[in-house]
Amino acid sequence: MKALVLSGGAGTRLRPLTHTSAKQLVPVANKPVLFYGLESIAAAGITEVGIITGDTDQEVRAAVGDGSAFGITVTYLRQEQPLGLAHAVLTAREWLGEDDFVMFLGDNFLIDGIEPVVAEFTGARPDAQILLTKVTDPSAFGVGEVDGDGKVVRLEEKPRVPRSDLALVGIYLFTPAIHEAVSSITPSRRGELEITDAIQWLIEQGRDVRSTLIDGYWKDTGTVDDLLEVNRIVLERLPARHEGTVDENSEILGRVSVGPNAEIRNSRIIGPVVIGSGARINGSTVGPFTSVAEDCQIIDSEIEYSIVLRDSRIEGVHGVEASLIGRNTQVTSAPWTPRAHRLVLGDHSTARISA
Repeated sequence: MKALVLSGGAGTRLRPLTHTSAKQLVPVANKPVLFYGLESIAAAGITEVGIITGDTDQEVRAAVGDGSAFGITVTYLRQEQPLGLAHAVLTAREWLGEDDFVMFLGDNFLIDGIEPVVAEFTGARPDAQILLTKVTDPSAFGVGEVDGDGKVVRLEEKPRVPRSDLALVGIYLFTPAIHEAVSSITPSRRGELEITDAIQWLIEQGRDVRSTLIDGYWKDTGTVDDLLEVNRIVLERLPARHEGTVDENSEILGRVSVGPNAEIRNSRIIGPVVIGSGARINGSTVGPFTSVAEDCQIIDSEIEYSIVLRDSRIEGVHGVEASLIGRNTQVTSAPWTPRAHRLVLGDHSTARISA
């Protein structure tokens, strides 16, 4: 069995961060979201992995390499345009051959992994198997209808009037039957080849399409709020470790992971918190639910429920919360409170200003 991991797409909901970075490589608990998926795949015993890439191909290659760090072998498959999940299967057709495969969306996070569902699929081997979870707003997702035996009777992509509260999780398992399906459908109103349409085609052809209802934590990390929530969930399971330096004037409360060569001075760290290697925390309060990446500096500041990416500096700023701060970013206090605000903002930016 192979795995097809999708790591393309523009990440428009995470702009401006994703103007310069792949959305799948945004870290939670100081590890890219994509890595959690690759680890789940390896834990399920799958070693042959194809990664679909787009405009951020070089960045993904640099981060993942040949896959040996995860115990897998990676083949990179370039999708020139993001034309849908079913189009990604078409792109990978030659590499997939006649093997069964799991398709894993690289920005999805499933806390319990995929080992049980892979075992279930390989044991019964239906033509397709999907994962479903109950949500409060199914109109924002692909929606599935199932019968009493868990067989899928209908799928619909982001319906205006959902027929159930069961949303598609971004993990699918297929036999080679899916190849005929993706070749038989036409683009949706979004101009994409939808994987839901391909699976619906299998249903209409009388093929065996089954579902697994998951009750563990799952999240599509497509927005800042989603990333912060996943960061919180991962940090709650993070073991404490102290590999850096903490001076006698600092206080560590709860589960805190301090990386090698990190320094904490005159500060209060309220776990769960992870502090990356080489980071410097001085005269500050950090946490709870905060990830500080490698080589960051937080000086005379307060930050909680946030993610700070590598090589960034926060100095003299209090009350930072629910924030995602990109790489090589400077956040400092203003010398005075201006009567007017001068802004130069890029497309799709968000600015919050106290009046």
